[in-house]
Amino acid sequence: MRLKRFAPLLAAAGLVASTVPLLSATQASAAPASDHLRQKPAWHRCSPELPASYECATLKVPLDYRRPDGRTIDLAISRMKSENPAKRHGAMLLNPGGPGGSGLDLPLMMNEAMPKEVREQYDLIGFDPRGVGASSPITCGLNDAEQSFPRAYRPETFGSDVTWARTVADKCREKAGSVLPHITTRNTARDMDTIRAVLGERKLSYLGYSYGTYLGAVYSQMFPDRTDRFVLDSGVDPQRIWRGMIQVWATEAEPAFARWTQWAAQRSAEYQLGDTPKAVSETFWGLVARADKEPIDLEGTKVDGDMIRSTRALFFYPAQATPVVVALKAAAEAKPLPAGTTLTEMKRLLTGAAAEPASDNGTAVFWAVACGDTGSWPRYTEQYERDAAKDKARYPLYGDFASNIVPCAFWDRPVEAATPMNKKANVLTVQNEWDSQTPLVSGQGLHRALKGSRMVLAAGGEGHGVYLADPTSCANAPVHAYLTTGELPAQDVTCQNPAGAAEQRGSLAPSKPLPIPAGPGRF
Repeated sequence: MRLKRFAPLLAAAGLVASTVPLLSATQASAAPASDHLRQKPAWHRCSPELPASYECATLKVPLDYRRPDGRTIDLAISRMKSENPAKRHGAMLLNPGGPGGSGLDLPLMMNEAMPKEVREQYDLIGFDPRGVGASSPITCGLNDAEQSFPRAYRPETFGSDVTWARTVADKCREKAGSVLPHITTRNTARDMDTIRAVLGERKLSYLGYSYGTYLGAVYSQMFPDRTDRFVLDSGVDPQRIWRGMIQVWATEAEPAFARWTQWAAQRSAEYQLGDTPKAVSETFWGLVARADKEPIDLEGTKVDGDMIRSTRALFFYPAQATPVVVALKAAAEAKPLPAGTTLTEMKRLLTGAAAEPASDNGTAVFWAVACGDTGSWPRYTEQYERDAAKDKARYPLYGDFASNIVPCAFWDRPVEAATPMNKKANVLTVQNEWDSQTPLVSGQGLHRALKGSRMVLAAGGEGHGVYLADPTSCANAPVHAYLTTGELPAQDVTCQNPAGAAEQRGSLAPSKPLPIPAGPGRF
C-alpha cells in the first residue's frame, strides 16, 4: 500500500478533518467506568479497503480520572500485530504530534516504513488522543478566520487580536466547557496507560513525534515503571510549555534566516538575490517593506509584509526558501515568475489557507491542551502587547507573531499543575539540527529534563521529524539499534547527514511519509 494514500493526513498543522460527529459539552457518554481497566477491545477490520491485519476498536475511558466511575468518553485505537511471535517484544504506541493530530492510521504507515528487524518486534498501536478525530471529538464552533494563528502584532490591530482571543476562549467554553478541562497531556498519558492495561502489557514502548515527545515524557514521569523503549523525536522542552515553545519559533528563526542568507549568497549567480549575506538580507527586507507599503500582486493574491514574515519556518530549508523569495521579487518587479514556480503552493504558504476547509477539531484540541496543561500564561492583555512590541524589534522575522495574545489569556485555570520532570527516564531523544517547529534548543531542553536519556542529533539535518520521516537521515541507524535491542547508546550520538540531501527535496515544504504536523502553528 502506498503511503501517499494518506496524504490528507498531511494537512497543514496536523489538523485532520473527521467524518465523526463533533461533541459539545453535553454529548459525552455517561456510562460507568469502574471497569475501564478490565475491558476487552472488540477488534474489527478498520475498513474493507484496508488490510485485514489493520484492526480497530473503541475503549471507554474516564473523562475525569479523579472520578473513574463517572462520565466516560470514547478512545479509538488501532493495531497491526507482529507477524513473528517468536521475536515479538511488546506493544508500541504511536503519536504524530499536534496537539490535535490523529494517530489512528500510524500503524499502517509504520508497518511500511520500519525495517523488518524492528517491525517484527512490536504490535503497532495507533490511537486518536482524547478529543481528537474518532475519540469523542470536540468542537468550539470556530470559523476559518477564528482558527487563524499565529497573528502579527501591530498597535492599530491589537484590539482586534484581543477580541479574537477572547472570542475563541468564549466559544470553546460555550461548546465544550465541561469537557475542555480534561483534554490535557496528563489525561492523555493516563489514557495511554489504560491502553497498556487493556492490551495486557506489563510495559509500553512508544514512538512520539513533536508534541508526542512531551506526551511521552509526561508518561515516563507518571508511569516510570511501565516505560519500556521510548523514542522521542523532535523534542518539546518541558520548561517551555507552552508559550515558550511558541516563542522559540521566533528566537530560532533568526539563526536559520542568517544561514539562509549565506546559502543564497553563495548561489548569487543562479538566484540573483545578492552576493553577500548582507545583500541577500537587504533584498528580503526590501521586499517586506515594499509589501507593507503596497501589497505585492502574486497572480491575483495580495501579499503584504506580514504574510512574507509568516513564512519563517521555510528559512530552515534554504533550498526551498530561496525560490519563494525569487518569485516574490519577480512579482514585486512585475516580471514573469521563474519557470517551475508552484504558484498554488506558494499562495497557500503565504496565506496560510488549508488545501480544503478544515474542521476546527484540531484547533479546539490544540487550545485545550496548550491552555489546560499549564497555568503560566499571562492573564493581562498589556503584557502580551508589551512582549509583542519588544520581540518584534528583537526578532524581526517572527517575534511579534510568537508573543502576541492567544486564547489562553482568557482560558479557565488548569485542573492540574504541569508534570515535574524529576524521575529518571532511560529514553532516546532524536533531533535534526535545523528543525523549524521544535528547534534544536528545544530538543536539547527535553534531553536535559529527562535524566538518563540519550540524544541522537543529525548534524545538518533539516526538517521536522527525523526517524523514518527522512529515509536518508543518519539518525535512523542508531534508532533502529535501540528499538531492536533496547540498549541506549553509551553516550549521546552526533552524526552527519549526507551532504546535499536537503537540496534535492525540490518543493515548498519537506516531503513527509508520516503525518507529522508541519504547519506554522503546531508541534
